[in-house]
Amino acid sequence: MEKKVVWAETSKQLGLAGPLILANVLQFILQAISVMFVGHLGELALSGASMAASFGSVTGLSVLMGMGSAMDTLCGQAFGAKQYHMLGIYMQRALIVLTLVSVPVAFVWAFTGQILIALHQDEQISTEAGLYARWMIPSLFGYGLLQCHIKFLQSQKIVIPLMICSGITTLLHILFCWVLVLKSSLGVRGAAIAISLSYWVNVLLLALYVKLSPACKRTWTGFSREALKDIPKFLKLAIPSAAMICLEFWSFEILVLLSGLLRKPKLETSVMSIILNTSSTVFMIAIGLGSAISTRVSNELGAGNPQAAHLAVYVVVSLSIIEGLGVGLVLILVRNVWGHAYSNEREVVRNVAGMMPFLSLSHFVNAIQCVLSGTARGCGWQKFGAIINLGSYYLVGIPSSVILAFVAHLGIKGLWIGIIFALFLQDVLYAIITVRTDWEVEVKKARERVYDSIVVCDSAICPGETA
Repeated sequence: MEKKVVWAETSKQLGLAGPLILANVLQFILQAISVMFVGHLGELALSGASMAASFGSVTGLSVLMGMGSAMDTLCGQAFGAKQYHMLGIYMQRALIVLTLVSVPVAFVWAFTGQILIALHQDEQISTEAGLYARWMIPSLFGYGLLQCHIKFLQSQKIVIPLMICSGITTLLHILFCWVLVLKSSLGVRGAAIAISLSYWVNVLLLALYVKLSPACKRTWTGFSREALKDIPKFLKLAIPSAAMICLEFWSFEILVLLSGLLRKPKLETSVMSIILNTSSTVFMIAIGLGSAISTRVSNELGAGNPQAAHLAVYVVVSLSIIEGLGVGLVLILVRNVWGHAYSNEREVVRNVAGMMPFLSLSHFVNAIQCVLSGTARGCGWQKFGAIINLGSYYLVGIPSSVILAFVAHLGIKGLWIGIIFALFLQDVLYAIITVRTDWEVEVKKARERVYDSIVVCDSAICPGETA
């Protein structure tokens, strides 16, 4: 394989992944910024906001993110096939579906306090969480629309505007929180309103870009009634996409609940929260690589280039190994000081230091899993992904965590080792599928998927489309 070809592919992927990593980090920290401001209002407000943010992520945001991932396949392959007008149709279809899905989730959020009390959570904290969640309901609809715009632009390799808009939104979010939380009488409600405002500002910025930018002239041709057609086909991909994302996301939330059942629940939960927060932050790098490979593979399959798609996977796996080793080494080097960033308690800092080597290993394994699952989204293998994630986490990972933590008495380390088992199994299963892939067949499937959904314009052929 020529070095020039490999380097060219590497440059393409890094050019995509870099801005996506920054955009992901900036979007990820919005909730954290709100919770940090709420922390100045007292322990009860902080506990309630943290619980509401976690509950909202599990019941709503992860579902919308997952369903929106169907656009990785559809828009990416359509763009590669030069059926540019279909990207706008797919985005409108996704906007409709995700908005409709947000309605029942909004009702769940409206009764967050009662649900948490029914689950035997602290009544005061649950009531505060319920207040925060109700005021976060507008953010739910904004988040769904935001995911659609992100996937629409990402599939066209338009990533710099995503990064810039995320940066603007983050700066405005800090201002919103300062005014609404600290300078008004809204209190915890102000933090929730700030989240809603920020998501909607981000949506507005991206929508204006899509509408006004020449870069989207071929892919956004205006609203169309055709978006109302073939919604069942969209759901056949969106539902497994949601399952694929949610099954993985929920397993880590289960770890927090399990940590509360250990011998020293306050200590173990605090350490687990720190480790999960650290893991989620550094995982943004792997997510950027996963999004980049999803775009590259879907584009090349749609364009009918099986060798290029195969090369893209080869390159991204190599990049993920380098990234995993690099970040893992940094995590080990800072293990003795990292806990001080979160706590002044000596026991918490010591336990965090003891967990960092396990976090380092899990990140390395997870980085490979992330790019392989990104490949799966690019190819349209979401059903396989959902099955793999179900088996890895709920038949192997979580049961192993329970046995190691409570039977072998390894505590929080046992919980995390169980998840490492799940991640390793994911790597193996995704790798088997990827290695055995016939890329010529995947090209045919991609072309069939694209041309089976083509919408004919009023004119003989749509703008930007090849005959």
